[in-house]
Amino acid sequence: MARAALYLDHNATTAIRPEAQAALLESLGTPANPSSVHGFGRAARARMQAARGQVAALVGAEPAEVVFTSGGTEANNLALLQVPSASVIVSALEHDSVLAPAAALAESGRPVFTCPALPDGRIDLAALAMLLEQAPRPALLALMAANNETGVIQPLAEAVALVRAVGGMVLVDAVQAAGKIPLDFARLGVEMLSLSAHKLGGPTGVGALILRGDMPLTGRQKGGGQELGRRAGTENLPGIAAFGAAAYAARFDLAAYAAGLDLTAYGAVAEIRDRLESLILAEAPDTPIYGKSAPRLPNTSCIGMPGVEAELQVMAFDLEGIAVSAGSACSSGKMKPSHVLLAMGLDEAAARQAIRISFGRDSRPEDADRAAEAWLKLWRRKHPRTI
Repeated sequence: MARAALYLDHNATTAIRPEAQAALLESLGTPANPSSVHGFGRAARARMQAARGQVAALVGAEPAEVVFTSGGTEANNLALLQVPSASVIVSALEHDSVLAPAAALAESGRPVFTCPALPDGRIDLAALAMLLEQAPRPALLALMAANNETGVIQPLAEAVALVRAVGGMVLVDAVQAAGKIPLDFARLGVEMLSLSAHKLGGPTGVGALILRGDMPLTGRQKGGGQELGRRAGTENLPGIAAFGAAAYAARFDLAAYAAGLDLTAYGAVAEIRDRLESLILAEAPDTPIYGKSAPRLPNTSCIGMPGVEAELQVMAFDLEGIAVSAGSACSSGKMKPSHVLLAMGLDEAAARQAIRISFGRDSRPEDADRAAEAWLKLWRRKHPRTI
């Protein structure tokens, strides 16, 4: 009998939380425009403001600092393209939603610098310090909280201190980190932070840019002046309500874990991730696990299989009914080496041979067993034992 399909690509998107789904459906039940002044509109606005508070609370921000967007990509584009800065520094590890607008700025003549990474997957702080001395001021640093491919958590506090010393600004892409590790916008002291609902149990198509109160932001869209003029267009109320519910649930998970209660999936999921890696390394001890020596998100494992292209590995997993992803981006059907792994010093061949396995809130230890079994099955075909 065929085994049930197993989804292990939660860093791409994760299942909507029951609380978020309920909020989504409830908000779809009545006609509601938060800008309307009648009772229906006031109720819609109250619902939206409640969600704004829930999202703010997840990351230690004030509700007024939350600008709702269509997702993390729009949030990052707003931050990079619509907030004035003399220059921009991006880490070589960033998501394309940061790298692409940074490239557009460079094409327009804005000085843009790329900060290299260390072999463990973290930003090179010494190189950052040198770039901050060279870059026209004020410089804007874009640095993700945690990498989507390797799960490596970046040294935000240290990076922010360096930027502060030269009067710069910081954008933190927290899309992959929110709901998995604690984040505190106020304590970090950064100017901007981007979020996406579908990474933490909300729906797709909604996100937020957390914007410090005194930051100037010229909205790219012109219209009715929603979001205090920072992002025009009728708000996606059902998505926003669901985002708020997901943020509230994620915050509860993190608080429960911090209190030592066995209520959060992301507390136990690190044990599942470690179980997967241990099973693989027990039989294939030379297997590279990228970022393993650095602090990582508890759910993410980036595993290389020398001599086997990532695309083939993903297909082999799919034939076993398991969804994982390549550690590289796919463009027009052509697999490219992961820019993240290249930045960590891998050669192009090795950067083409890594997959990402990312667990979720509902993952179980037996999921790690099944994933390790599928990985080792392919590895044994490529590395037959000799007698």
